[in-house]
Amino acid sequence: MKSWKSVKSVTDKDDTTLTGAEIKRIRLAQAPKPAWKVALDFAMTKRGIPYVWGGTSDSGYDCSGLMLRAYEKAGIDLPRTAREQYGAFSRKIDWTELEPGDLVFFSNLGHVGMISKPGYMVHAPHSGDVVKEEKLSSWRRQAFVGAVRPDPKGVRRWAQLLEERREPVPASLTATL
Repeated sequence: MKSWKSVKSVTDKDDTTLTGAEIKRIRLAQAPKPAWKVALDFAMTKRGIPYVWGGTSDSGYDCSGLMLRAYEKAGIDLPRTAREQYGAFSRKIDWTELEPGDLVFFSNLGHVGMISKPGYMVHAPHSGDVVKEEKLSSWRRQAFVGAVRPDPKGVRRWAQLLEERREPVPASLTATL
């Protein structure tokens, strides 16, 4: 894919001119979301839905059911249980290397959540509770077994897009449509 920096001008009958900033905005808006971002967006929209043991729908989710459906929405098939989800990936992620979208496992692989932002996860905690985002406590750190990153290619692509967003727009770049 060409970088927005390589776009010099584009012309058609209407002769519309776009600035470099407009070209950059359009290109970034058209870029596909990486799988981890799609999965995280899905999980975050499920906050408030009750925990239901074995649940995999909007009538209720358990921890692994929420992760299953979130990554399914992103086009990645996960096994059903937390233990199987952890075992499905050979590369494990250390606590100090956690990134949004990573699946984090606790309590002898009896629970799974998804990192939502540094120091937080979204998960379906237990009976009587609801899907929610919560801070990773010291208790969670002690119960931590490991983590996996279901979409490392997407994580790299998202980092590249974020870097492109931070780059300044050349003042002289324009395109005529």
